[in-house]
Amino acid sequence: MKLYTPVQVKDLDQHQYAFIQLSVVDHVMHLTLDRANKKNALHPQMVNEIAFALHHAHFNPDIWIITISAKGNVFCAGADLKAMAGIIEAHDSTVPDSGQEVLIGELFNKVYKPTIAKITGDVYAGGFFFLAGCNIVVAQDDIKFGLPEVKRGLYPFQVMAALMKVMPARKVIDWCIRAYNLPVAEALRYGLVSELSTAENIDAAVQQIIDEIKQNSPTAIRMGLESYDQLQPSAEQHQYLYDMLQKTISSKDGQEGLSAFREKRKPIWIGE
Repeated sequence: MKLYTPVQVKDLDQHQYAFIQLSVVDHVMHLTLDRANKKNALHPQMVNEIAFALHHAHFNPDIWIITISAKGNVFCAGADLKAMAGIIEAHDSTVPDSGQEVLIGELFNKVYKPTIAKITGDVYAGGFFFLAGCNIVVAQDDIKFGLPEVKRGLYPFQVMAALMKVMPARKVIDWCIRAYNLPVAEALRYGLVSELSTAENIDAAVQQIIDEIKQNSPTAIRMGLESYDQLQPSAEQHQYLYDMLQKTISSKDGQEGLSAFREKRKPIWIGE
């Protein structure tokens, strides 16, 4: 983890967070996305806050497990398209900017602590970084998963790479280019989800997994996850995919897609 130093992230409680909530209880960090009014879309500072929290967990030997959940009926709608267009919402977060580009697809690979995603709302676009990045995903059985980027003149480059770590490549490509909603039962079958649960039982299901992990050596798990990370695609590949996204955004179709989204109309594609 290189975005923040151990000194920078030492005092987790001394900061004000605008877009997430954090608590640490009995060796478990609970991170909750707290931007329900915007469908938990990934505001740039929200990404900084997530990176800051995960760096703290990485450096803190007292944290053994991380859970990630979200408020509202949409777990995460992906990137904040208004922010992509240069419209940045003001905030009162005191988390410092790392001064570097935060590649959210890389964050989970480097934390080296078991991460559990509790998915109680719909997931779209860049929200799948959380599902593909976490080690275990427990999802509610009545939610929707969608990749709508190509309908906006974009393409889920980094998401595609992340999903290919846990799903068959042909299914990922089919999903990316057809932009449909994937039933959560299919997501379980294809490996994107570890376990399905009802809304009433999901907290108990997550707690059972936490209890099982706590029976095992946190040191052995940390070393095992670090070794697994060495087998994954490099940061240079993630940077290439990020650069391709920026190139797509700046294309005529990309600009048209973003404009149509803001204006709530159908886009008119020209293929450029």
